[in-house]
Amino acid sequence: MSSYEPHRTIAHIIKTHGRKGEVVVAARDGLPFLLANGMEVCLVPPPLKGPRRFVVTSCSGDGDVRRVKFDGVDDLSVSTPLVGRTVMVRLSALPDHFVLLDAMALIGRELHDRNLGPLGLIEEVMRGPANDVWVVRGAYGEVLVPAVDAFVTEMPNSGPIVVDLPDGLVGEGAVDDQV
Repeated sequence: MSSYEPHRTIAHIIKTHGRKGEVVVAARDGLPFLLANGMEVCLVPPPLKGPRRFVVTSCSGDGDVRRVKFDGVDDLSVSTPLVGRTVMVRLSALPDHFVLLDAMALIGRELHDRNLGPLGLIEEVMRGPANDVWVVRGAYGEVLVPAVDAFVTEMPNSGPIVVDLPDGLVGEGAVDDQV
């Protein structure tokens, strides 16, 4: 009996490129481009015939859309049926900092400040060019927390995320004075 390891959708194949089996792959769900040489991927829905898993042999280009070559995909006849498929990878193959990039996993997580205690729940992740900003709503109203290593001190897989925010980032008026 094989053990199941969770996978995460990270990209989408949008078209073929050339006649030697390359495909153009775009990052999904606001994630940066995460595919790397040697990474094993699964395509969804899986092809009816042939392999269901592929290994990335090259990635070229910059940004969130790149040309990718998979092992065993050597010509246009093999790459064409891959267009439109979703690319998934094992969670364990993703970089350690992936949890900071995955907005879907952050929504609803509780945020605690080392000095102030519970701040509330992450309700939105705003994507920015330099870093993301978490929109937290709770006892201090709406708090915008830059998702940077300098502030995020503990990022467990479950339970509250712990931050150490600088003075002045959180408003003074707490809502728990209400009757």
